[in-house]
Amino acid sequence: MHTLNRWRLVLGGYAKNQLEFGDGDGSEEDASLENGISCMDLEEALDFLYNREQGEDVRRQGGTEASRLTAATWITKIRKLFPKETVEILERHALDRYGMTELLTDREVLEKLEPNQELLKTILQLKHLMKGDVLDAARRIVKKVAEEIAKKLNQDIRKSLLGKIDRNSSSPVRSIRNLDMQKTIRRNLRHYDTENHRIMLEQVYFNGRTKRYSQWRVVIAVDESGSMLDSVIHSAVMAGIFARLPMLDTKLVIFDTQVVDLSAHLDDPVATLMSIQLGGGTYIAGALEYCERLIDNPHRTMVVLVSDLCEGGSVAGLLGVTRGIIESGAKLICLTALDMEANPIYDRRIAQQMADLGAFVGAMTPEALGDFMGKIMNG
Repeated sequence: MHTLNRWRLVLGGYAKNQLEFGDGDGSEEDASLENGISCMDLEEALDFLYNREQGEDVRRQGGTEASRLTAATWITKIRKLFPKETVEILERHALDRYGMTELLTDREVLEKLEPNQELLKTILQLKHLMKGDVLDAARRIVKKVAEEIAKKLNQDIRKSLLGKIDRNSSSPVRSIRNLDMQKTIRRNLRHYDTENHRIMLEQVYFNGRTKRYSQWRVVIAVDESGSMLDSVIHSAVMAGIFARLPMLDTKLVIFDTQVVDLSAHLDDPVATLMSIQLGGGTYIAGALEYCERLIDNPHRTMVVLVSDLCEGGSVAGLLGVTRGIIESGAKLICLTALDMEANPIYDRRIAQQMADLGAFVGAMTPEALGDFMGKIMNG
């Protein structure tokens, strides 16, 4: 019976005359009716979305039911009926496959969506449709997701960049990794217990970390074309983390055929992310020319280009400005992917040409980038 009910859910309400739901008897075989959830509830929720395959506007269907689902009640219903992973799939299908933009233009609906990176990406793509309280709700979601991403990245990035162990200063961070054994023994020798032959520890000392106040400037230039959306999100969050580190002077620019400097908003990830304008062409040479103007001390500057390297302008021009940055003494790091999975999709020919000039070209997660930058700074 359970298998037949699952087939009926796959086929949808159009199959009701050929295949009826079986009655539940509380057995394990009838799992679709557990916890008071009926097959009819499941079918109604699925039909609301997938009947759109038939080209129907399900909101205008007639019927004798007591009520009809709306986008808002549908969101509430699927959260009760399905596990979180399934809910996220249904929401993604609603937005991407069926264009249910009312999910993002109705505050009540928007606030019920699961805050995650996929929703953040959708908000950034459709924010031009939002106004008033809907836009306010979207900003709250952007803030929450950005904070969650930052929480995941912050510890590893800071650990990579904070510098070498400083044996001359103490740290309030109590970590076995930072334990100063010699200082702890020396300072506690006066508490030596002669009867039991052991040192009584009154205080344990830990090493601090050297903070490099001789700053490096890091200029992050991010291609904001649609294919780079994951990279834009992670770059913006990462730049905010960099901006709070005392050894870095961080600049962030995003570009398509124009360059927008977002450095003034690094302490506000919402303002940074909501400034993104996806689409348009790609003029990497122009972006690097702008970055070149931000270089004051080349030997303490890293330019981090995040792009798929699909140059819309002159490749010769791109290679010319690349050569200029590298010959000045600045480090040029070209990241072909910057999301958590680091899946590279890029123009390999241009990548090779830039690498031949002395740029580092590769795909790294934010954590790996932090470690790489730390090695450059410590070198």
